Amino acid sequence: LLIWKATSVPNFSYLGARLCNYLSHHLTISPQSGNFRQLLLQRCRTEYENRDEATRGDETTRKQFHAFVLFLAELYLNLEIKGTKGQVMRAEILQEGLRELLNALFSNPVDSNLICAVKLLKLTGSVLEDAWKEKGKNDMEEIIQRIENVVLDANCSRDVKHMLLKLVELRSSNWGRVHGTSPYREATPENDPNYFMNEPTFYTSDGVPFTAADPDYQEKYQELLEREDLFPDYEENGTDLLAPGDL
Repeated sequence: LLIWKATSVPNFSYLGARLCNYLSHHLTISPQSGNFRQLLLQRCRTEYENRDEATRGDETTRKQFHAFVLFLAELYLNLEIKGTKGQVMRAEILQEGLRELLNALFSNPVDSNLICAVKLLKLTGSVLEDAWKEKGKNDMEEIIQRIENVVLDANCSRDVKHMLLKLVELRSSNWGRVHGTSPYREATPENDPNYFMNEPTFYTSDGVPFTAADPDYQEKYQELLEREDLFPDYEENGTDLLAPGDL
C-alpha cells in the first residue's frame, strides 16, 4: 500500500521515502518473515525486474513506471542503513538499481523516458557520482556519453534534447554545487545550469509531474492555478459557507 501511494499520489514520493526510513528503524514485524526494509526492497524488486517491458509499454504503463523510478530515487536518498561500525550508509543495492533503471530508460529513448531520466539524474546525480568515484568507477562518464549519443542520434523532440544538454552542463559544473571561492553572481537560467535544480515539482490534472525546467511549464502551471481550489467550503474572509448543523 505504501509503495502504491508513493507511486500514484502526486507529491507523495518524498514523504513516502521518509516514512519508509522511519518504519525501517521502528516497525517490528511478527511473525519474523523479514524486517520492514527487506520486505520493502523485495516489493520494489518486482517493479524493478519489469523495467525493460515497462519502458516499452503504453503511455499509462510508462507513467506508472516513471513514478516508481522517482520513488526509488527518493528512497535511495532517504533510506538510512547502519554499517557494521555503526556508520550511517545508503542502500548500495538501490545505487546499482538506479544505474540499471537509467540503462532501461536510455535503451528506449522516447521523450517521456528521457524526461524521467533527466529528473532522476537531477535528483540523485551528484550523490551517485560521489558514490561511484569512491569506488573508482566511471559510471557517470558512461551515462553522460550515452546522453550525448542520444542527443546526436535519437529521434526525440528538440525540447527534450535541450533538457539533456542542460543536464550535461549541470554535471560539468559539479552538479551546481557552490564552492566558497566562487565569486557571487545572480543566478539565471542562462548562467547557472543548476538554476532549476531546487524548483518544486508540480503535477498536472492527470498526475504527470513537471518543474520549471520543463518546456511547457508556464502552460501547465497556469492550468494548475485554474483548477486549484484549496478551501472550497470557506469564503475569503474565513466565514463558513456550510449551513448551521451541517457536518
